[in-house]
Amino acid sequence: MATLNIVILAAGKGTRMHSDLPKVLHSLAGKPLLQHVLDTATEFSPDKTCVVYGHGGEIVPQTMAHYKADFVLQEPQLGTGHAVQQALPQLQGHGLTMVLYGDVPLIQHTTLRQMLSRQDALTLLTVHLDNPTGYGRIVRDGSGNITSIVEEKDATPEQRSIKEVNTGILAASTHLLRNWLAKLQNNNSQGEYYLTDIAAMAVEQGILVHSVQAAHAWEVQGINSKVQLAELERTWQREQSYHLLGQGVTLADPARVDIRGKLVCGRDVEIDIGCIFEGDVDLGNNVRVGAYSVIRNSSVSSGTQIAPYSHIDQAEIGNNCHIGPYARIRPGSKLHNDVHIGNFVEVKNSEIAASSKANHLSYIGDSTVGSRVNIGAGTITCNYDGANKYRTVIEDDVFIGSDTQLVAPVTVKRGATIGAGSTITREAPEGELTLSRSKQVTIAGWKRPIKQVKGEK
Repeated sequence: MATLNIVILAAGKGTRMHSDLPKVLHSLAGKPLLQHVLDTATEFSPDKTCVVYGHGGEIVPQTMAHYKADFVLQEPQLGTGHAVQQALPQLQGHGLTMVLYGDVPLIQHTTLRQMLSRQDALTLLTVHLDNPTGYGRIVRDGSGNITSIVEEKDATPEQRSIKEVNTGILAASTHLLRNWLAKLQNNNSQGEYYLTDIAAMAVEQGILVHSVQAAHAWEVQGINSKVQLAELERTWQREQSYHLLGQGVTLADPARVDIRGKLVCGRDVEIDIGCIFEGDVDLGNNVRVGAYSVIRNSSVSSGTQIAPYSHIDQAEIGNNCHIGPYARIRPGSKLHNDVHIGNFVEVKNSEIAASSKANHLSYIGDSTVGSRVNIGAGTITCNYDGANKYRTVIEDDVFIGSDTQLVAPVTVKRGATIGAGSTITREAPEGELTLSRSKQVTIAGWKRPIKQVKGEK
């Protein structure tokens, strides 16, 4: 297989973003614009990926350091041709080089794949727009062959009427690209080195310039302002929602669901308004997600009902569970089948076995809970001593009375009952009632404090 280089241009300042953050690090669908492009590039397993950055200093390479890519500084910024010139020393072999843009986040792998079939040529990605303002126009001859790309500022009125525009994305023979870049001139109104000038160079050499049409206009939409970012966010969320609807998912309102990652749904899934899905989320058959719930990097198995305003983060939820409303399941938690976690209950780094329940106002942290356990309202596992965290073990068939504090490390043995209002610091034996309460007393003559009126003594 021929060598493939991918160059991502990400040096723009983004003045119209009105932000100190580099444009390519602003987020769309939950991750930076540049990360979208790097993820797409990674799907091709290129021999070399090179990111050309500029404004924002080292924050761009630092933020994307987990990618296998070379980062090259463009300083000063003298146009797209100059940017690719900075990457030339990093390019490998005599295969193909593809040029992408860090502020064009939604370009699809399937579209780019069509551009990689011609090894000794230049292929441009173009699109027809009803309003081509701001884009370079694709100029063709009478036979339909591309002859040049003309930037709008340098175009004649006739050329500005052309609807087919250049997206900037291209694939070219690496050998030819090196030669063309060496010949670039900055004889234009901007005084910049345009990468688009290589199309005319190819024509002069008798090399046919090929084109591929983007499947969707939104794939090649660039971001230059917060308005464009917001518009593309909504466009992408609409596409995601329509994809789910096409698979049979019921969305209460497709315009009020946000997917910031990958959402996989089984059959007969129902999602209410205002829900957010982040990272990798898997919903099984017949799952129902209540309004304004947030699920992040988690799996929810078949038949589970999630009531409104629940948060689930990096957790595994079993079949036929009932979660919420206002429940919070934190990272490292695993709920087995038919577990009930009710309103204002928080579970963190804990495993809860089948048919157990904590229905009200409790904190279960760093715990292992057995089957058929009832955890009463107001129960807290006291897992932190100010320096270290310890684990609580609650075995099968335990009943924990309301307002109980379990001070870890501690074990409640099988079948034990803990009386309401107890503070448990030692092991509770199997099958027995354990409780710890002060003796109830009444203090005769005690008076409640009275609020002093300001100025009185």
